[in-house]
Amino acid sequence: QVQLVESGGGLVQAGGSLRLSCAASGRTFAAYAMGWFRQAPGKERDFVATISWSGGRTEYADSVKGRFTISRDNAKNTVYLQMNSLKPDDTAVYYCAAGPTIYTGVLGYDYWGQGTQVTVSS
Repeated sequence: QVQLVESGGGLVQAGGSLRLSCAASGRTFAAYAMGWFRQAPGKERDFVATISWSGGRTEYADSVKGRFTISRDNAKNTVYLQMNSLKPDDTAVYYCAAGPTIYTGVLGYDYWGQGTQVTVSS
């Protein structure tokens, strides 16, 4: 089992920045690829970014490329999502997830956090 706890969400004005963190405990964090997803009210959970176990490979949704950066610190068992130039459309609950390999779909992940709310005001 892997337990994931997100933090860092909040209310920010359009154009602002936030950094989300996801702390992992349980099985070896470094063995897992990590992903960030988001879900707005009434919508499906969408892929945001993913990072390989080593951090050497990343992928992003087109909607966040150039604005968001995923990174990880295996010594701290933590994955991060730096979000810059935020837009109202980025408003959602953000979830981190752990899985066996880098993947852009929700089915590729075995463990999920409880989510953290990000609200971007216009």
